[in-house]
Amino acid sequence: MRSDAARKGLEKAPHRSLFKALGFIDEEMNKPLIGIASSYSEIIPGHMNLDKVVQAVKDGVRMAGGVPVTFGTIGVCDGISMNHTGMSYSLPSRQLIADSIEIVASAHAFDGIVLVPNCDKVVPGMMMAAARLDIPAIVISGGPMLAGNTCGKPTDLSGVFEAVGAVKAGKMTEEELGELEDTACPTCGSCSGMYTANSMNCLSEVLGLALPYNGTIPAVYSERMRLAKKSGMKIVDLIKEDITPSKILTEDAFMNAITADMALGCSTNSLLHLPAIANEVGISIDFDRVNEISARTPDFCKLSPAGHHHIEDFHFAGGIPALINSLVDKELINRDCLTVTGKTVYENVKNAKVRNNDVIRYDHPYSPTGGLVVLKGSLAPDGAVVKKAAVAPEMLQHKGPARVYDSEEEVSKAILGGEINHGDVVVIRFEGPKGGPGMREMLSPTSLLAGMGMDKTVALITDGRFSGATRGASIGHVSPEAALGGPIAYVQEGDIIEIDMDKKTLNLLVDEEELKKRVPKTKEKKVSGYLKRYAKGVSSADKGAIFER
Repeated sequence: MRSDAARKGLEKAPHRSLFKALGFIDEEMNKPLIGIASSYSEIIPGHMNLDKVVQAVKDGVRMAGGVPVTFGTIGVCDGISMNHTGMSYSLPSRQLIADSIEIVASAHAFDGIVLVPNCDKVVPGMMMAAARLDIPAIVISGGPMLAGNTCGKPTDLSGVFEAVGAVKAGKMTEEELGELEDTACPTCGSCSGMYTANSMNCLSEVLGLALPYNGTIPAVYSERMRLAKKSGMKIVDLIKEDITPSKILTEDAFMNAITADMALGCSTNSLLHLPAIANEVGISIDFDRVNEISARTPDFCKLSPAGHHHIEDFHFAGGIPALINSLVDKELINRDCLTVTGKTVYENVKNAKVRNNDVIRYDHPYSPTGGLVVLKGSLAPDGAVVKKAAVAPEMLQHKGPARVYDSEEEVSKAILGGEINHGDVVVIRFEGPKGGPGMREMLSPTSLLAGMGMDKTVALITDGRFSGATRGASIGHVSPEAALGGPIAYVQEGDIIEIDMDKKTLNLLVDEEELKKRVPKTKEKKVSGYLKRYAKGVSSADKGAIFER
């Protein structure tokens, strides 16, 4: 066992003495040492139940003959950090999470590791760590929040953000907003739509790093505790069989995940996180291949914010197992990829059935093509990403004048001030990984426009990113970013921008000779501490905003 390096032999008597200071007994020295990385905190709704999940994992580990030891990681609530300085720290936290787990697991010679995340950057950060460490690992999340119920209608966090715009537009009263505020987020768990956290928790199943239904069992269900116990037991099996992430996270596994991503209409952030996880095992995800997968994969689901269904509805409809089985039936994924069960991805789900054809539209997809699209063109030579499944049909093609802003704060002020007109293309730049720094999610501008009823007439384009809760023609991850002198830095007020999501193009309709005369806009931001170090090391969005290997 790997832990022998810290526990076996005469010269390790001092080490064993320290273990005994923790309460270990001699009988535990010969059993697998299992690290449990938990992001439990009292500031993130998705993490407030993780102490209970961890306890269930520990019970499972002990039942299977292992010795569990817990340690903590950081986390950021994207909702609470939205639209202020805090959002600059969300994506950068992913790197710290991966690094901290690597440090603790390596320093203490764990035989295996159980990863207990829930929200946006914690899930991919932990999977990056698993890939990097390459010791037996399994993911068990805290589970999704139940949808709210406001005046008899299902509600969620994105609805609260959009309601702010509705109040500003005179379409909703402040009293109605207050009632929505009180009821939209009724339980612990990751927010109830197909936002980033739930996207990545669902994709952890497809990648093979989690047991079936990890992504969809509601946080408040006892079934979540049972799955946690099974995950604790399974990590001991993985150690015995020496099944490590490098044997699971193959190129085919990532292509399976992207295929499921397209069928689900996941958050655009998945195309930041899947490349980052793949990078840890030496695999590169090419955006052209992403578009090839999108072109052949039907869009089966419209979960909030794209539609009115929530994660609990998807769970009751059969969840990821039913989705995988549907994709296998259509010969769209590799059925033979290994998973943490020790079986293939298909063997795990071969008996799963779609139980609600309205939620998982296997027989009558919403679209013959996938929920996410990578756009390329003169404005985004290296690519940009849009959640096509959440775009109104009339906005799939759009041409309009650029309204140019150099920060999220500027554009939010402009929207609230009535400066944005129907038909405009709002450009938000210097919000990329380096330029932000930190590539802030910008849910507030998109939600304000949606609440004002302008999401079907106005497009947004940014070198930053949008929330998984965003809907509308919101195009993010424009690469190269403005801070690197990308074409977005040359855009001027009134320039015509053309979007065609069917043709997968994003073009700045300015004569090349005119562009050569222009000087790119630059913007120096005074940052210090971690953000300063992050800006120096981070790559562009098309590479997953990773630190170069």
